[in-house]
Amino acid sequence: MGAAMATSTRIRTPMADTEALLRLQSWLSPAFPTGAFSYSHGLEAAVDDGLVGNADGLTLWLAGVLRFGTGRTDAWILVETGEAMGSRDDDRLADVAALAAALCGAAELSLESRAQGAAFLGTVRAVWPHDRLAMATEGLARAQVPVTLPVAVGMAATVHGLPMELVVPLYLNALAANMVSAGVRLVPLGQTDGQRVVAALEPVVAEVAARALRRTDAEPGSAALSVDLCAMRHETQYTRLFRS
Repeated sequence: MGAAMATSTRIRTPMADTEALLRLQSWLSPAFPTGAFSYSHGLEAAVDDGLVGNADGLTLWLAGVLRFGTGRTDAWILVETGEAMGSRDDDRLADVAALAAALCGAAELSLESRAQGAAFLGTVRAVWPHDRLAMATEGLARAQVPVTLPVAVGMAATVHGLPMELVVPLYLNALAANMVSAGVRLVPLGQTDGQRVVAALEPVVAEVAARALRRTDAEPGSAALSVDLCAMRHETQYTRLFRS
């Protein structure tokens, strides 16, 4: 069997930066088959309500998602998942995964994270198999604990030796970029304005990632109530392009 298809129970030592960046670029790319393009994270309802109507408004909205909502929570969950997987503490992993699922603030946000988590793990296990990842995934399934996207990424990254110092900021950047892509279509914005929003969010991504990696926040949690409310309203929105 080729090296790319070999499996192992040993958690790898950290990859060299170039190898890790290449792997993360593959996993967090819009081309990775998680269906990320079909979710707006409540943004579709925010645009419909007039809360977001231009590039500046989109930047402000997404900075809030990153600092006070899903960005903050997912970054914390990523780090906790990595520590649980690294120490082979399956009870802690189950607790983290259950907490991550409970912190989704609306039914569509839960669907968004769980569906992407399942799709992510399915592809990683098929293309980059690892026995420890398979055992952990199956253990969570037996315990009937759903796997959200940050848990899935944290599990896979840890067993394949990807350092959290790279995983967390690149994960947050991908989250922001996906929401910007939705905003470009919804507001609508030009592609250049969309990239201006991505650029404006770079320091926010770095800030949120640094807080998670330094363990500045003792507990996760969201204060982005407008995002949750928009996600709830989206469930009954008359016309919709996105699943959330």
